[in-house]
Amino acid sequence: MQTKTKNNHIGRKISRIRELRGMKQETLAEELGISQQAVSNIENSEKVDDVKLEEIAKALGVTKEGIENFSEEAVFNIIGNTVTNNDNAAFFNYMPTFNPLDKLVEAYEENKNLYERLVQAEKDKVAYLEKLLDKK
Repeated sequence: MQTKTKNNHIGRKISRIRELRGMKQETLAEELGISQQAVSNIENSEKVDDVKLEEIAKALGVTKEGIENFSEEAVFNIIGNTVTNNDNAAFFNYMPTFNPLDKLVEAYEENKNLYERLVQAEKDKVAYLEKLLDKK
């Protein structure tokens, strides 16, 4: 029985990390000061020299070791272990700790009280102005 050894294709790892970061080859090329074609060549290369790998890692916001040790299986394991509910309902299960109707009634009562205070303030103004006119 033979076990297949994992291919440590650095270029593919760079490509996958770039994709996971939502970055295009053109953007990475600009960060590195090289052409998009050069980035494509790097991503097709099995090996990348250490100096260039450091530059690429910095542009991708990861460490050189992060690229070298990158494993898509590990990423999927982390995601799988983090999200246990397949329908993701837990992310969208909003249960308020109050009754929305009670809050609506409360807001209505506050508005009603405010209106009554405003009407009373206007009545007080009118009474004050009438008193001033009567004195004259």
